[in-house]
Amino acid sequence: MITRRITGTEQGKRLHRYLRTLMPNLPLGQLYGMIDKGRVRINGKRKKNPNYELVAGDEVTLLMDEAEFERASRGNDRKNAKFAGVPGKLDIVHEDGELLVVCKPAGLLTHPDRSEWKNTLISRVHAYLYRKGELDSALFLPATANRLDRNTSGLVLVGKTAGMLHRLNRWIQDRELRKYYLTIVEGHLSGEGTIERPLLRNERSYVTRAVEAGCTGSGVPAADVPEEAKAATTRYRALAQAGGCTLVEAELVSGRTHQIRSHFQSIGHPLLGDLKYGGRRFGDLNHQLLHAWRIILPDGREFRAAPPPRMRRIMDELGFRWTPDGS
Repeated sequence: MITRRITGTEQGKRLHRYLRTLMPNLPLGQLYGMIDKGRVRINGKRKKNPNYELVAGDEVTLLMDEAEFERASRGNDRKNAKFAGVPGKLDIVHEDGELLVVCKPAGLLTHPDRSEWKNTLISRVHAYLYRKGELDSALFLPATANRLDRNTSGLVLVGKTAGMLHRLNRWIQDRELRKYYLTIVEGHLSGEGTIERPLLRNERSYVTRAVEAGCTGSGVPAADVPEEAKAATTRYRALAQAGGCTLVEAELVSGRTHQIRSHFQSIGHPLLGDLKYGGRRFGDLNHQLLHAWRIILPDGREFRAAPPPRMRRIMDELGFRWTPDGS
């Protein structure tokens, strides 16, 4: 008999998926046959429902010998080993048994793409957990709930368990999780405001355009908004002014691609350094200066990450005297 106890990282996984990842070399027909014939037991009892959702502490018993299990599970070590060569450097803001909050530096991809597949934020997370002995890619692979562009820095939430990842995604979808960014925009803004302009994404140029038709106060009928445009809302609060620019805290009410960059361009205040969206170069800065600095969860927990050194340096050069505590 083979016995495994379900941990918090595996909670919520369906039985057939758990067995499939535990024994990747076992043909699917044989796997379902094991379940149907009662060769899989949960806490000592036969479990013939392949969709049973595992609970932390469940004891899964497989009625098979060691040699059979070894043949069925061979290859898991190779899957985990691929993380061994990935850099494990992480700026960890918070960690518990279910949730990992990290601060991504500008310049690092959140997820792999065609230009980089190994040294990414999620790969670093996997490598970090692997070296701690907390990662088994055959059972559940921790994933990010929010994603930042390569040149945007700041807080990223990682679900270490299937249950936590599901909750994070639901909170974001239901707009119960509040996300705040710090940025420097050109020109002087004051007070607080809301930008409500639909966004239209061009998948060829990778540019998101704010559509003015149908916007509050525009006087243009909403029917003129292209059907494929997505509703988007950004709230902002001006924090300080200096050097012909404004330090702004922006809250993403919706979460569209390049939303903050496109919205501020649309009101005549592009982000400093954001050449793609009408901003001007500042010294060696040739990309958006945008930092995800504060996240509030529906359960009341709040996480913060102070502006990175480069952003602090530019703030000093412009003459800003604002600090993260608001002083």
